[in-house]
Amino acid sequence: MAVAVSAAYAQEAAPAAAGQPLQRVEVTGSRIATANLESVSPVTVVGAKDIKLEGVKSVENLLNNLPQVFADQGGSISNGSTGTATVNLRNFGADRTLVLVNGRRLPAGSPRNTAADLNQIPAALIKRVEVLTGGASAIYGSDAVAGVVNFIMNDNFQGVQIESNYQFYNHQQNGGPVADANKRRNFPLPGDKGADGKVKDISLLMGGNFADGKGNAVLYFGYKKEDPLLQSERDFSACSLDGFSSGNTFNCGGSGTSFPGRFFTDSGQVTVANAAGGVRPCVAATDQYNFGPLNYFRRPSQRYTFSAFSHYDLTDNARLYTEASFHDDHTVAQIAPSGLFGLDASGAAAIRWENPFLSTAWKNALGLTGPGDTADAVIFRRNVEGGGRQDDQRHTSYRGVVGIKGDVANWNYDVFAQVGKVLFTENYLNDFSIARSARAVDVVMGPNGTPVCRSVVNGTDPNCVPYNIWALGGVTPEALKYLQTPGFQKGSTSQTVQGINLSSDLGEYGMKLPTSNQGVGIALGWEHRTEKLDLATDAAFESGDLAGQGGPTLGVAGQFSVRDYYVETRIPVLEKLPFADSLTLTASYRKSDYSTGHKTSSYGFGAEWAPVREAKFRFSYQRAARAANVVELFTPQGLSLFGMAEDPCAGPTPSATPAQCALTGVTAAQYGRIEDSPAQQYNQISGGTSTLAPEKSDSFTLGLVLQPMRNLSMTIDAFDMKVKGVIDPQPAATTLTQCLQTGDPKFCWLIPRDRLGTLWALPGAHILALNENLGMRSTKGVDLGVNYGMKLGAWGNLDLSLIGTYLKEFKQEDFPGSGEYDCAGLHGTTCGTPLPKWRHKVRAVWGTPWNGVELGVTWRYIKGVKLDATSGNALLATDFEPADERLGARNYLDLVGSWQINKTLTFRAGMNNALDKDPPVTGVVAAVFGNGNTYPQVFDALGRHVFLNLTAKF
Repeated sequence: MAVAVSAAYAQEAAPAAAGQPLQRVEVTGSRIATANLESVSPVTVVGAKDIKLEGVKSVENLLNNLPQVFADQGGSISNGSTGTATVNLRNFGADRTLVLVNGRRLPAGSPRNTAADLNQIPAALIKRVEVLTGGASAIYGSDAVAGVVNFIMNDNFQGVQIESNYQFYNHQQNGGPVADANKRRNFPLPGDKGADGKVKDISLLMGGNFADGKGNAVLYFGYKKEDPLLQSERDFSACSLDGFSSGNTFNCGGSGTSFPGRFFTDSGQVTVANAAGGVRPCVAATDQYNFGPLNYFRRPSQRYTFSAFSHYDLTDNARLYTEASFHDDHTVAQIAPSGLFGLDASGAAAIRWENPFLSTAWKNALGLTGPGDTADAVIFRRNVEGGGRQDDQRHTSYRGVVGIKGDVANWNYDVFAQVGKVLFTENYLNDFSIARSARAVDVVMGPNGTPVCRSVVNGTDPNCVPYNIWALGGVTPEALKYLQTPGFQKGSTSQTVQGINLSSDLGEYGMKLPTSNQGVGIALGWEHRTEKLDLATDAAFESGDLAGQGGPTLGVAGQFSVRDYYVETRIPVLEKLPFADSLTLTASYRKSDYSTGHKTSSYGFGAEWAPVREAKFRFSYQRAARAANVVELFTPQGLSLFGMAEDPCAGPTPSATPAQCALTGVTAAQYGRIEDSPAQQYNQISGGTSTLAPEKSDSFTLGLVLQPMRNLSMTIDAFDMKVKGVIDPQPAATTLTQCLQTGDPKFCWLIPRDRLGTLWALPGAHILALNENLGMRSTKGVDLGVNYGMKLGAWGNLDLSLIGTYLKEFKQEDFPGSGEYDCAGLHGTTCGTPLPKWRHKVRAVWGTPWNGVELGVTWRYIKGVKLDATSGNALLATDFEPADERLGARNYLDLVGSWQINKTLTFRAGMNNALDKDPPVTGVVAAVFGNGNTYPQVFDALGRHVFLNLTAKF
């Protein structure tokens, strides 16, 4: 057993035949080939068999089921989706996790999200996944701050394999507090689901040797189709919780951009009452728009993949190898309809008495008394007639590797070049044009007695069509055709890498200590990498004219290159001595020179001490570095959105004092009269900074590996990791809090409010939040792994495994001197995705006495988390309602069975979340990774997942 692996799913190494030398292999985290699979740093290995047992529909879910991995981009994200799937180790962010395929890095996944896109990797082609947590920049270069995920592909296959999968969700609506909230608002509730959210995929793998066994070639083709699933299809997401629950009761809420509209006037807030243009007061509790049902809970996608691998032995000491891969992924992220998100009808754009759509009731409400009169208003009105906004995204990637590796004397060499490119296109549909909206509501009576836009009369826009929002049923298809404006983006990322790796066992030259039979191992090399990114946006995006985008979407372009030099050594010190069955020391160093002018040094040290063969202690220290990527460096500054529980200066009873709020621009007349954002979304100015310095991190691990008997292995590894100079914008919410609490001008000047006093309603409101080297993140905890196999005689055999992580702390500091806060065991608008203090998976696999039949059961556990606002830390504590206090723990039961029908056919079937547990829900979820009142990238949100697999091998 590879006992150095720190978790379940360790793969057993095949023993060498008698008289044959042990095969030397490379394990993730080192470039020195050794005669075992041990590593100084903990490595979790998930094999192909384990992937089959998981029954997962995607690589992202396979990794998200590991306790070391935290939620990130994936198929369950709609609002804020980049169309990619990414992995986030230790919650340090996907940009700080390096993803490799066969030991070589993937390119940036998208010009909108530079982390590697897991959608490029077909699950059916994976031989195993090796996950190393802890800095590894000295071995692999920048980005390996939190660790490395290395996908080892099945690139030496012989034969033909056809694999087909069919998956779906089966769910009984279980009722509960959210369903009750829907009933109180008379919102429709879905019925039970026999089978929805279906996934179908099929793949073909074929390969064989050629040239009398000197070569091998492998080809893989795959197709996958995922059906969409709306939030309206689950009773716990059929309405959007308001984030301001009443005591222990959840309430349906939504957005203040409502239907039939919310009109801010000098005399108060009013809305449309009927088809005759009647007016009534707008009541926030019942008039908020329920935006949840139209959001996708799981995006639809269609994906094609192709991979090819080959190698050919040119000589006994030189092997030519190639890799080629292609993937095309098309997905649509749908969210609620667009509309008028605070259309500022004032000044020259003010509402005029002459507008023929205005009833007498409207004129009275607006204070219009006669011809020539104008009234100011701010209009929030949802485009329910036009349907949901659809973000149609497509990513197409190409990747190729060519190299020669072999032996010269006692040296192993590997010379390679690789190229990767990702093409991205986006069509954003059903959004509103802000400029056209302003013209479409400015209406006069035309020469022929019909309402027309003023811009038609004066000739500034002859195509304008009136938008009648002043009465129910007044919107025409022609008006929607005029107002709904598409947005288009396209771009690409590209990566080129050239490298030389050399390694040797210097024992052949006599370089070994007299206390050990093994020689000193060494590896060294050089690498040159260039990263390019380009994103072009059309005029609608660039100008900020699309109402539902929260501001302009600006193009970005840039590139950098880096030259790396590295060296690594492994020194066996003691062997087969009393109290030292083995003692080995390791060291590594990498020097990186960036074209941006920065130079970094990464290094690491490690030790393994086995006082006896059955027990081994291991320690590692890693100094890692991450240089800013192109997006962080070069993104232009522009308006965007951020999440916050509340504006302390808003509402009828603000939590901040008048003097504090005055520091942020609130006037005495506005205090107590400012409308807060019902959707808890606020404006910020974000963007890149070209002077960003590389981040630095320090990682320590200390572990114990026990193998008291041949069929039992146990590992326990403590980790302590810290990243300094984190590249991030200073959180806008922190800026606001610091201004209110300290009055320091360096914070307060970053907070201009709009003329209504809000931080969200009009574009003039924002908090400045640009990328800087400010923060710190640190985490401590313990990983636990147990593997036990036992023979049951006539009853077959049983394999048991456990993998778990205890998260002691996850501390953050937004900027030096701001104070730390610990998010372990919390979630929310500041701490983000849930960080449970304990997660585990316990699995039992029974190899039955019935030929070819295997059964498995897995228990997954996620400890409950509290809302960050409940913390005693003043940096987190704020008002909250008891209903939102806690996300409860979840226990999931997964069942699987396989039957090898004959030598050709194998059938597998299973159910994940077999008991159909609903996810925990809350009205306060972190932006982007929250969806449907929960966190679908953390919890099983869609119900019982049923999967069927048929594999044919020839």
